[in-house]
Amino acid sequence: MSKIELPSYLTKSAEVQQTLDTMKAREVVLEVNNLCKYFSSGHGEVTALNNVSFKTHRREFVTVIGPSGCGKSTLIRILAGLESKSTGDVLLDGQQITGPGPERGMVFQGYTLFPWLTIKKNVMYGLRAQGKSLATAESEAMQWIDLVGLERFANSYPDELSGGMKQRVAIARALAVQPRILLMDEPFGALDAQTRAKMQAYLMEIWKNIDITILFITHDLDEAILLADRILVLKANPGEVQEVIEVPVARPRHNDQLLSPEFLATKKRLEELIHPQSDDDSDHLNMIRMVDVGDHVEPLL
Repeated sequence: MSKIELPSYLTKSAEVQQTLDTMKAREVVLEVNNLCKYFSSGHGEVTALNNVSFKTHRREFVTVIGPSGCGKSTLIRILAGLESKSTGDVLLDGQQITGPGPERGMVFQGYTLFPWLTIKKNVMYGLRAQGKSLATAESEAMQWIDLVGLERFANSYPDELSGGMKQRVAIARALAVQPRILLMDEPFGALDAQTRAKMQAYLMEIWKNIDITILFITHDLDEAILLADRILVLKANPGEVQEVIEVPVARPRHNDQLLSPEFLATKKRLEELIHPQSDDDSDHLNMIRMVDVGDHVEPLL
């Protein structure tokens, strides 16, 4: 699929272009070709995803955004092997994905930790499933718990942690088995704004320091730009790739860049794609004043 460039009023600096070129020179980890997903419903067959194609390179950070109903979660569940495709190819290191596997880590929006296990044993779970000894699994789990800054809570249980801490544990558990790619389905969507910003910073620091490729689903435009090398924009009904945007914001990323010209121009482009202006009045509420409240909160025209 050919890449559609950002609008002409926004150009990438030489530094950003060099970073993107370096990333694209690495081997392809994930390749999706003409992926389609159909569902049966009472109204007939529904196309959730239609001819979706893209590639993700080693150590690349890709975010996926789109309007509600565009198939973002369906896409990532197919990549994780949790849902079957209808047609097309989904390849990891050139091999077809046919089901779940340890080469793909998954972090969901909900807190999926085992509540009856301590933090350390949650992170050890996948390592033990791989056949590692108790001592080896414990040692490796503690390394990942240290990486996410929760060594003091290794013997705590999930219900003793905050939401952000639980997601840090979920990330550590997904990474402990050393997958090739980390799949994240709106992992910070349930967090408050302050905690979400901290988790974004944690994730960027982790990604910077380990050999991992990340594909991250989000509905938050700021988050998509802040984290990604490239943004995959889906449109709904059916879910199709509308545009692929190379993020022109230099790394390392920080919140001060949220008001930079590059950031704001990228956000404007995303808003144009996801919320296009339309003369269609079908989405407008047909409101009528039920009682005379005696004043008006907006000027009457």
